[in-house]
Amino acid sequence: MIGSGGREHAIVRALLRSPQAPEVFCSPGNAGIALEAPPFDGADDPAAIAAAGIDLVVVGPEVPLVAGFVDRCQAAGVVAFGPVAEAAKLEGSKAYAKEVMEAAGVPTAAYTVVNDVESGVAAITSYPVALKADGLAAGKGVVIATDEAEARATLEDMIVAHRFGDAPVVVEEFLAGVELSVLALCDGESALPLAPARDFKRIGEGDTGPNTGGMGAFSPVDGVDAALMEDVRVRICQPVVDELARRGTPFHGVLYAGLMLTADGPKVIEFNVRFGDPETQAVLPRLRSDLLDLLQRSVTPGGLGGAVLEWDERAAVTVVLASRGYPASSSSGDVISGLGGSGEVTHAGTAERDGEIVTAGGRVLNVTALGEDRERARQAAYAAADVITFDGKTYRRDIAA
Repeated sequence: MIGSGGREHAIVRALLRSPQAPEVFCSPGNAGIALEAPPFDGADDPAAIAAAGIDLVVVGPEVPLVAGFVDRCQAAGVVAFGPVAEAAKLEGSKAYAKEVMEAAGVPTAAYTVVNDVESGVAAITSYPVALKADGLAAGKGVVIATDEAEARATLEDMIVAHRFGDAPVVVEEFLAGVELSVLALCDGESALPLAPARDFKRIGEGDTGPNTGGMGAFSPVDGVDAALMEDVRVRICQPVVDELARRGTPFHGVLYAGLMLTADGPKVIEFNVRFGDPETQAVLPRLRSDLLDLLQRSVTPGGLGGAVLEWDERAAVTVVLASRGYPASSSSGDVISGLGGSGEVTHAGTAERDGEIVTAGGRVLNVTALGEDRERARQAAYAAADVITFDGKTYRRDIAA
């Protein structure tokens, strides 16, 4: 397992539940993951991975995927779960993703790609408007501007101040509705959606404040039935898989569709090319199928044919505990207590220091609970979260409310 966050901890847990009884290692991991999956030295070198006899590499974060880590593994004869760099551009470049959606006929917002402030302002036809940095931004590169002054300031920040590098900005029509996250396993030929989830991106309660990497999630989602999920598969996920196969870059791994359920049906806000964080922490505890088998099938062209997904009928709610100052800044080195309580706790920004677990900045922990319905799962998650303490603990009280 490549990665160090709560998503990777949740994947490790799911892999360890496999009846195949795999031995799982993680690099770099964190203080919590290390208790279940020993760290693996040399994971940045596919030759070292091959020499160690690793059967499967699962890449968690987007940065190594966009940088071509799967390509390097393939060149070294290592089987890796995740898209090659050319396919990972779906997340690495929002402009590229838009171009692919356009070619595949996938419903999404109208857009213009701009490279200077004045062109950006001129491209805006109405407010609110979505302004998106083209490259990777850890979930923080999107601003919904409500007037020209805010739009101009955002464009100055992104284009002139290069807050997210030298990438252009995508000026995008604002989509009204409610959001939905759909993670689909892909084998280069077909897409198999997992249970739907909804996440909470803003730092403040009532969806206020700046965007974060995600402050919580829940699964399943009320009103999202089998018919809607099939519509998402047929009109959104499968056309993208088909288009990338046509381009000679078949998509293997997780196609994460961030959707807006609009009055005109689901439309794509963005694509990611890996398991979502924190959606994974709410989805995988409900999965009763063998995750390892599913990942093994995904790396083989057509391997997901005949795969059947089984789910725990209970609801799952995940609450993220972040460090003081997140997302603008974050503190670290604060001792964490109360980890022995109820709920499933996955570690994200943690480290070990002198025999104690301490914060390592950013999103620190994820607390997930299952319940007969969403409200009971929510109450259980917060009961477990309230027991955990560290200086500067920050979390929303309205996740899944």
